Amino acid sequence: MIRRDLPEVLAIEQASYDYPWNEEEFLRCLRQRNCIGMVAEVDGHVLGFMIYELHKSKLHVLNLAVHPDQRREGIGSQMVAKLISKLHQQRRARVVLEVRETNLAAQLFLQSHGFRAISVLRNHYDDSSEDAYVMQYRCETAVVEHSSA
Repeated sequence: MIRRDLPEVLAIEQASYDYPWNEEEFLRCLRQRNCIGMVAEVDGHVLGFMIYELHKSKLHVLNLAVHPDQRREGIGSQMVAKLISKLHQQRRARVVLEVRETNLAAQLFLQSHGFRAISVLRNHYDDSSEDAYVMQYRCETAVVEHSSA
């Protein structure tokens, strides 16, 4: 993700969430050394994006969205698969993220990719009193590789 992607990323964010991030939140996150932004593009147009943090043993997804008109076309699945492939490459063991309790579509999407809810964060969001499910994908192969290195 580069700065010129931001207008399209912001439009996708606005169309996807009731409580969207603003431009400053994206920029603040992307300025951090351990934060990576990924976009899915076709013909120079951003169709989806993902922002995640690198930690020693995990990748933490902070934001993920696909343009509403492009959903159910495999774009989100490709981004998640790319992220999971980084576990093997970087010898990290898991991907974690938080999902609003009301975002059933995201929960089902993530479950279909091997994520499981591991805990509940009560009143997690500043913009509402909504709870969040912490969901995790664990890569056993990465754990074995990491411990034998």
